[in-house]
Amino acid sequence: MKDWILPLSHFQERLGEDGKRFFVGMAHGSMTVELYKPIGRDPQTPHTQDELYFVVAGSGTFFKDGERRPFGPGDVIFVEAGLEHRFEDFSEDFETWVVFWGPQGGER
Repeated sequence: MKDWILPLSHFQERLGEDGKRFFVGMAHGSMTVELYKPIGRDPQTPHTQDELYFVVAGSGTFFKDGERRPFGPGDVIFVEAGLEHRFEDFSEDFETWVVFWGPQGGER
């Protein structure tokens, strides 16, 4: 991997260039690292890989598989592949790292 260390600003500067709410800035094998910043609402649907969110800024409520919990800067959120999830009632400054990895269908 050529660029194995990248600053947050690298992701922030490119976020939304293609009209998307996320920017994939690093990938290796099955792993991708993204910065995600939804605007207004979070339209996510279940993903085919396990994922981790590392909240950079902002706060709100996270919905996962029928349960809601508050989140804030520095929190880590794990979501298994295939589960319904989304960020709700989040602040305007909300942004989070997202790391996807592993086989389709998630780790077992």
